[in-house]
Amino acid sequence: MNQKELKELIEFLIDKDISEFELERGDVKVRIKRGTDAHVTPVIQHIPVSTAVVPAVHSTPNPSTAISQLPSTPPAAIEEDLHMVKSPIVGTFYESPSPGSPPFVKAGDAVEAGQVLCIIEAMKLMNEIESDMAGEIVKRLVNNSQPVEYGQALFAIRPRK
Repeated sequence: MNQKELKELIEFLIDKDISEFELERGDVKVRIKRGTDAHVTPVIQHIPVSTAVVPAVHSTPNPSTAISQLPSTPPAAIEEDLHMVKSPIVGTFYESPSPGSPPFVKAGDAVEAGQVLCIIEAMKLMNEIESDMAGEIVKRLVNNSQPVEYGQALFAIRPRK
């Protein structure tokens, strides 16, 4: 099951208001449980998945310690009407293409639509995350090597006028 299929599955379950789902396909097992409790921790093989109100997926090396937190919109975004670039997948956030390399972007940088902002590693695959609009990076909202959830805000961008 690839990341796109997983995202579509989560969106389908939310659309249909399905609170619990289990699927086994080959050596991949997916179990998703939704509810209003933010500490529900379903498991996808080695990657825990959790959804509560909005899909929130959390990845940790040890599934027994996974605790989900709902992504929140930083107060700065509300005050300045900033655009949030959100994670399309669960994984580990990396600010640069390799250790010791400079980050793809930093606060104050101008970015174009389609420009690579970061990498999210998911299931040993490196996924380049691109900006979906032109503007200025106001803030990076996650730390390097930090696990990120589906839908979690990664960058705040001030749209170009």
